[in-house]
Amino acid sequence: MSSEVMASLKKDYIYNLMLKGKRDDGRSFDEYRRITVQTNVIDKAEGSAKVCIGETQVLVGVKLQVGAPFSDSPDEGVIITNLEMNPLASPDFEAGPPKEGAIEMARVTDRGIRESGAIDLNKLCITEGEEVWIVFIDVHVLNDDGNLQDASCLGAIAALMTSKVPAEREGKGEDMMMPIRDMPIGVTLVDIGGELMVDPGLAEETVADSKLTISSNQNGAISAMQKTGEGMLTQEQLLKAVDMACAKAEEIREKYLLNI
Repeated sequence: MSSEVMASLKKDYIYNLMLKGKRDDGRSFDEYRRITVQTNVIDKAEGSAKVCIGETQVLVGVKLQVGAPFSDSPDEGVIITNLEMNPLASPDFEAGPPKEGAIEMARVTDRGIRESGAIDLNKLCITEGEEVWIVFIDVHVLNDDGNLQDASCLGAIAALMTSKVPAEREGKGEDMMMPIRDMPIGVTLVDIGGELMVDPGLAEETVADSKLTISSNQNGAISAMQKTGEGMLTQEQLLKAVDMACAKAEEIREKYLLNI
């Protein structure tokens, strides 16, 4: 049986479940799989976190080093986010330079942190126009069972919240905790046959008409949004997606971040 036929059968199966208000793993449309967050899991990193959403697993490490600021923001630290899809995490991942999917996920993760103002970048300035702290956020995919984006976003902010600026090591004064000002959370939804579902599993991502990730701040403001897939979303769907994403983000934030 060809892969095209298999994909068509899988989509029909998931679509027929959707018509009955069901998903293939028994969840409701607005329900996440089990989430776990472990912090300080990498001794040699300035901050780290391992996040599991169902069987999807990512490991995030944060490192800081002294460098030059960007010319248009001479008094602000720098954020650089990378995401690596290890071939051991999925048969669909290949060794070599980051592919388009990895680059896109890294950008969405980075945008959620940057545009939310989650880090007070002014406090990462050492000497204006000369030296600032550069924050490297490295996301490593350990296992892909769908919704890598939300796991990456959650892992990134959890790792940052546990990070320490190693000023003493670099001869730049006293150590301090990362100056965190907000806790953005990314929530991904898929549109399958006109219905929106949060936290898509791998099969749901495969057959979805479109996928939308919305990152929101503690005050409910949207800091990042990214849509993929050929399907169109109506204005009504988009507004509903924003409401669902902000509500789920608040739940996740209260349950997994406020006690870090």
